[in-house]
Amino acid sequence: MTTAFDPIDLAGAALPNRIAMAPMTRNRAPGRVPTDLMAEYYAQRASAGLIITEGIQPTPGGQGYPNTPGLHSDEQIAAWRKVTDAVHARGGRIFAQIMHAGRIGHPSLLADLPGDLHPVAPSAVAAQGQVFTAEGPKDMVTPRELTGVEIRGVIADFATAARNAVAAGFDGVEIHGANGYLVHQFIASGTNRRTDEWGGSAEGRIRFAVEVTRAVADAIGAERTALRISPGNPYNDMDDADPEPAYTALVAALEPLGLAYLHVLEATGDQREISLALRKRFSGTFMLNPFTDGRPTGADELALIEDGTADMLAFGVLFLANPDLPARLAAGGPYNTPDPAAFYGGDHRGYTDYPTL
Repeated sequence: MTTAFDPIDLAGAALPNRIAMAPMTRNRAPGRVPTDLMAEYYAQRASAGLIITEGIQPTPGGQGYPNTPGLHSDEQIAAWRKVTDAVHARGGRIFAQIMHAGRIGHPSLLADLPGDLHPVAPSAVAAQGQVFTAEGPKDMVTPRELTGVEIRGVIADFATAARNAVAAGFDGVEIHGANGYLVHQFIASGTNRRTDEWGGSAEGRIRFAVEVTRAVADAIGAERTALRISPGNPYNDMDDADPEPAYTALVAALEPLGLAYLHVLEATGDQREISLALRKRFSGTFMLNPFTDGRPTGADELALIEDGTADMLAFGVLFLANPDLPARLAAGGPYNTPDPAAFYGGDHRGYTDYPTL
């Protein structure tokens, strides 16, 4: 019987276990540049089979939150190299999650950047809700609809960011196609109301996700390329009337590429059926971030490896608070309690000061 503590071959890379650190936004990159503290944070968690970083914007206009890091400048590449070197020095492997926020964000977050930047999306449909800015919470704005030429430009930005990630020493790239950000906005019917080749039918709505993934795979190799999706996820005011046909078509289109893995995030309890359907259709490594009804993903979910539901499991908040999580899971605990007040922004407190066993 395969367990979460068995090694796995990830597209030719030998991982020591099947426990991944899920991507988690921490807002600790002032000036959009990674810090030495971030290098310490990720290195502490190098016993993961795979670390997936927080979302990294591929282009200045892709930023959705304060103090999130980028991968679009030489300074950022050099700073990320310190992170990857620190992780590799402890025997870890790390993928960069490339995330374009799309309509999620606010113009004030981009005001210090050149040009008149504004959140963009497949269609001019505003998300209901607020986003935190330097001036406090602000209502999200109506995004500007991307033109066909601009869409091609954003696809190229993802590929350039992927090349930058490899230059920074990352072992690969995970494209963020979940949680209501730009790639997800193209897939979902509620946010993509286009009638051109980038919208309309399920095949049209998945085209952006497919072409971004292909462009990244062409740039750095499919074995270093992965995609994260979350079918039916309502986060960030997302609405998708019937997600399964689009995601079935998406996986069918990606299957021939030979990606490193497919990462599925379950945001609600009724998503397991779709997860299982996608698992059957994807022959590569299948990573699952399972729904747990508000409880941090923990030892109870290890059975999902044993019964074949997934090849790897992604742990979020529990990894945040337990830098040596694989050892704690193997021992059955105990587990540190996460401090929600320190999740977003701040210093080392609630970031690098959680004790190990």
